[in-house]
Amino acid sequence: MTSPAQLSAMLKSEGQRLGMDLVGIAPAVTPTGISRLQSWIERGFAGEMHYIPRRATAYEHPEHVLPGVRSVVMVAVNYKGAGERGSAGVREQGREDHGDSVADLPHPQTPALPGRIASYAQSRSDYHDVLKPRLQQLADVLHAAAPSCRTRCVVDTAPLLERDFARLAGLGWFGKNTMLISKRLGSFVFLAALLTDADLEPDAPHATSHCGTCTRCLEVCPTDAFPEPGVLDARKCISYLTIELKGPIPLDLRTGVGEWLFGCDLCQDVCPWNRKSPPATDATFAPLPELASLDALEILRASDADLRTRFRESPLARPGPAGLKRNAAVVAGNLGDDAAIPVLCETLNHVDPVVRGASAWALGCLGGTAAQEALNTRRQFEDNPDVIVELESAASRFIS
Repeated sequence: MTSPAQLSAMLKSEGQRLGMDLVGIAPAVTPTGISRLQSWIERGFAGEMHYIPRRATAYEHPEHVLPGVRSVVMVAVNYKGAGERGSAGVREQGREDHGDSVADLPHPQTPALPGRIASYAQSRSDYHDVLKPRLQQLADVLHAAAPSCRTRCVVDTAPLLERDFARLAGLGWFGKNTMLISKRLGSFVFLAALLTDADLEPDAPHATSHCGTCTRCLEVCPTDAFPEPGVLDARKCISYLTIELKGPIPLDLRTGVGEWLFGCDLCQDVCPWNRKSPPATDATFAPLPELASLDALEILRASDADLRTRFRESPLARPGPAGLKRNAAVVAGNLGDDAAIPVLCETLNHVDPVVRGASAWALGCLGGTAAQEALNTRRQFEDNPDVIVELESAASRFIS
């Protein structure tokens, strides 16, 4: 019979062969961060992510994800600046190439109004679709060695506190921006888990923090999303506002969104541990040049159908066409380029009221006769009360 120590060593070796940069093993226990999660929910910091409080009890133990679970295999995959030194053999190990769908539509060489994209979303594929098959291959290795075991692969799809189990597995510590930080890889990593009822030899937890007195991540946030070190108010986080939030971005946070069209990397970009970390070598996550930034005007001009097709296998599909157009309108308003006025006048008539409201706000920021006339015309037949407020607020900027 293969011992727990032998199984653990085998999984670590196979995990690295499959492209996992870090592999650690934690016991299946109540995560130490469960009380923090409960407090975070009670403070309302989850915003509209209602699935979190709805599953609050399930987060209390991985037993709720896999009955009888004994061990949690945690993996981390580096995605920092992936591709420059990528391995030619990446797609020869059963990893999926999802085609060229992100690049189906033409892109301008130089974006007229460049909207920033979080680095994790700049690759060809959605990391969920890439990591799940790799975890399944790792599970197959375990099943071959322990045929009677049960497993479940988790990539952000189950009530599991991945960061807590990553720390318990020795992969890193929690930064003041709440991200898991590895001494070797920094925080630009994807986390995923393989749960099993097999007995594995756990690693020592990462017991220390290495942030010291540094507060750069807290100070750089333009929307003040950190009420205290180690606590994130998701309702103010640019990533939440541009990805998870379905309604209008709160008025007092729009200027803070700045040029971010999708997600945000600010609190990671300034982290000293990320300046020291190596670039990724996995070509699967190689950033596409056309996703280094996206033209906000192009997003606003594109039909909803075109946006769905273009981003169908990318993380950028998550906000939906209306969410992307809302974000693009806010970026256009923040950039202050009059070139956006004609297209915003068009999106002022979009079928989705969230897009109309964001377009009205942006036109109010940009000003000018054309913007004023478009706002006044739309106001004559607008029937959505929220959009009416946006139109009147935007129009009031023209009154001296």
